[in-house]
Amino acid sequence: MKGACPLSLAAWIFLIGAGGVRAADAIAAPAKKTDEAAIERGKQALLGRSFNPPAFSLKAYDRVWKQWGTEKEAPADYERRLREHYGLHLAPYPNGKLPMGLREARGLLGKGLTTDCLACHGGSIFGKSYVGLPNSSLDYHALIEDLSRADELPVNMPFRFTTVRGTTEAGAMAVYLFSIRDADLQLRSPPLDLGLKDDMCEDAPAWWLLKKKKTMYHHGGMDARSVRSLMQFMLTPLNGKHVFEREEKTFRDIQAYLLSLEPPRYPLPIDRPLAQRGEKLFAEHCARCHGTYGDQPTYPNRIVPLEEIGTDPTRYRGLSKQFNEHYYATWFGEESLGPRGERRRATETGGYQAPPLDGIWATAPYFHNGSVPTVYHVLNSKARPTIFTRSYQTDQSAYDAVNLGWKVQVLKKGGEAQGTAFERRKVYDTTQPGRGNRGHPYGDKLTDSERFALLEYLKTL
Repeated sequence: MKGACPLSLAAWIFLIGAGGVRAADAIAAPAKKTDEAAIERGKQALLGRSFNPPAFSLKAYDRVWKQWGTEKEAPADYERRLREHYGLHLAPYPNGKLPMGLREARGLLGKGLTTDCLACHGGSIFGKSYVGLPNSSLDYHALIEDLSRADELPVNMPFRFTTVRGTTEAGAMAVYLFSIRDADLQLRSPPLDLGLKDDMCEDAPAWWLLKKKKTMYHHGGMDARSVRSLMQFMLTPLNGKHVFEREEKTFRDIQAYLLSLEPPRYPLPIDRPLAQRGEKLFAEHCARCHGTYGDQPTYPNRIVPLEEIGTDPTRYRGLSKQFNEHYYATWFGEESLGPRGERRRATETGGYQAPPLDGIWATAPYFHNGSVPTVYHVLNSKARPTIFTRSYQTDQSAYDAVNLGWKVQVLKKGGEAQGTAFERRKVYDTTQPGRGNRGHPYGDKLTDSERFALLEYLKTL
């Protein structure tokens, strides 16, 4: 990248940025004593406040349909059509006519529109919206691009925000946000060269898993007690260092709220005898990495080496040494996290963290890059589709209750065969960089009978 991108777009587009997606893992284990007041303060702050000034006008929301190229006038069911077009969902909290992920905000010129964490961390399953459920339908690139055009702003995207629908380039967002800041968080131009890459294709984890984790991010290399890591999305140009220092206490409450979230329960009948058989298989084949469940759960926080797990290494290798050094030179890296108040830095873990599996039925697709559409395919690597698409709807008709995940349509050709970039992002092509679906072969030796018993047990988590 040469020179700074225009503030009219590039400085505003990262309103959820790395914090919205990457903060998903950045939560510590819960305190021994639950602070209900902090949880409630955090809930009210996260769901009721804007932490960034507006990026777009409110009129951009009302006229963004003009960018779709399929309508001569605004549809009568406009709110629903807009949600479906970009993969957004009804807000289960007061938010006016706006879906999760969009919010009114007040700036120097009055009210406008901004984005927040719930664009990526607010999802829907069986037609019901949940805070903390990954948004597996979102086309974030199209959303930002179209809102910019609706406001007649210059569209100069410095990288791809989405390579395939339902994922984001969260790592690239983090790298870019920090590249336009000096160590003291002052804006700089031109941006630093921090090795920006936009092929990591990251699938956000569920927020309710955070209470079990000691380390964060897919590679598990960062201390999970960090509060400041939740605040990266606030690196919009009008937020100076004093704003971060002022709001750190608020984000400690938000962290408490996120740690209180629980997964939705599986809504369909469960074959209990089959699930009991699956529980024994789980203890034998899966618990070593993913932990145990029930009244006294355990979680080993295990990092599985790349050579063992065999999944796509692009995300693990995607953040450069230059980026890590710059991050730790800033206010974000000065956070005291050690037992004696010392700073802690990222570590080279050599692999990916095996996540907890609470609510796994609701969090398709799977792997860190969303390359596997169902849990059955996780347990049978030979059956995984190479190129596929799906409806990106989230009601019961779109759900594969047999294989536990999303129904897909297998394709013979990749996204390059589609007409527009918007349509190409609907196709998951596992032959492309960062989107490999290989690895995790642990279920390959099981019989289908054993796999379906495991699936039945996983519905109970």
